[in-house]
Amino acid sequence: MSKADYSFFFPFRVRYSETDKQGIVFNAHYLTYFDTAIYEYFRTLPFDFQENLDQSGADFHTVHVDLDFHAPAGFDDEIEAHVKTIKIGRSSLKFEVAVYHKQGDKVMIKGSVVWVYVDQNTHRAITLPKHLVERLEAREGIH
Repeated sequence: MSKADYSFFFPFRVRYSETDKQGIVFNAHYLTYFDTAIYEYFRTLPFDFQENLDQSGADFHTVHVDLDFHAPAGFDDEIEAHVKTIKIGRSSLKFEVAVYHKQGDKVMIKGSVVWVYVDQNTHRAITLPKHLVERLEAREGIH
């Protein structure tokens, strides 16, 4: 896939504190990039997590993450995390996220994240909100 295959991206500039002794991004920081980009993706739908939690008592739990490393990013690199919803279940969402250099089209890191929508009192999965499903389907052309 290329950048053009994603409906959204969020830019980052690699900070010194995110790099390791080798001068490249420490692997765990990619999860922060993924999480931040997904939240920003939701902001553009729009979907307000706090408002949803306050009204419904439900929120998302991350239940699975998969990462493949293809090329490193280093200090001060400008990178972009591209996000796409690839599966909408009854109570779950699966995202694909790919990180690219701002000026390139070769994927550096690619992975998936699965969220489950959970009632915060019972800690049980519940059905996704209809308005959220409709917005995601419209954005990604999923039916």
